[in-house]
Amino acid sequence: MQIPHTPVLLEEVKEIFKNCDEGDFLDCTLGYAGHSKNLLKTHSKLHLIGCDQDINALEFSKKSLENFKERIQLYHCNFSEILDKIHTNNLRGILADIGVSSLQLDKNERGFALNSDFLDMRMNQDSPLSAYEIVNFYPKEKLAFIFKEYGELKDSESLAHKICEQRAKKEIKSAKELFEIIGKMRFDNRKILKATLLFQALRIEVNQELDALNRFLMRLENLRLKDCILAIICFHSLEDRMIKNFFKKWSKACICDNLALKCECGANHNLGRILSKKPIVPSEDEKRNNSRSSCAKMRVFHFQN
Repeated sequence: MQIPHTPVLLEEVKEIFKNCDEGDFLDCTLGYAGHSKNLLKTHSKLHLIGCDQDINALEFSKKSLENFKERIQLYHCNFSEILDKIHTNNLRGILADIGVSSLQLDKNERGFALNSDFLDMRMNQDSPLSAYEIVNFYPKEKLAFIFKEYGELKDSESLAHKICEQRAKKEIKSAKELFEIIGKMRFDNRKILKATLLFQALRIEVNQELDALNRFLMRLENLRLKDCILAIICFHSLEDRMIKNFFKKWSKACICDNLALKCECGANHNLGRILSKKPIVPSEDEKRNNSRSSCAKMRVFHFQN
């Protein structure tokens, strides 16, 4: 069964988990199972636990992984919830690819793309909040906050004002209409469109992506996993910053105050070590073959305690 989505950093993921020969492997954002299918082929004793909030992706993956059905366990949920649903004692690998899949972007009815006839952006289509509600009913101040915090747009207030002016005349019903309102202005004279960053900010708000990531990382911190490798692929600077800070915190042995003259905590508080001092990024070949991989960054941590 052909996977309708090119998994990002596939070779790098295979290399990171090359020693995960048995035990449980958790794919927190299964998507169309590109990464997991390759790992199941390579490691015959590996048991896959996968989850995704997109039911369409989950149903596709169930069929795609039919040959491995004795070794898989699938859940329909957000990745921030999965660790509360499973036994974690035997976890040896965890992968979270927290980007939007190409198929979600390309499907007109999902409302992610700039030229879509819909305004949705929900990864979980059972969720009550869509981009339509945000764009048409959020107060101007809240829109400006989202654009500034999640899109890092300096003119967030003027963009919010422009949207509010238009929606006062008539409802904004499609991504295409919203794109026309924002226009083709570039961000800081670079190639990226301001509309792209604004859409990204809306998607983060719709799906509560930063909150989900924070909950997931906090849950991992409290689990105190042993001999488990965690790899997280993200596509946004705010996500990458959060992951980097958590990994840095987890690798610190001493948690004494910086002003302390000597260590009094025992210097045994680290959960493991960082395996990627710098984020792992796609090769130039991968970027040429899959332009959507260009923003991807992967960080890796080894829980050892």
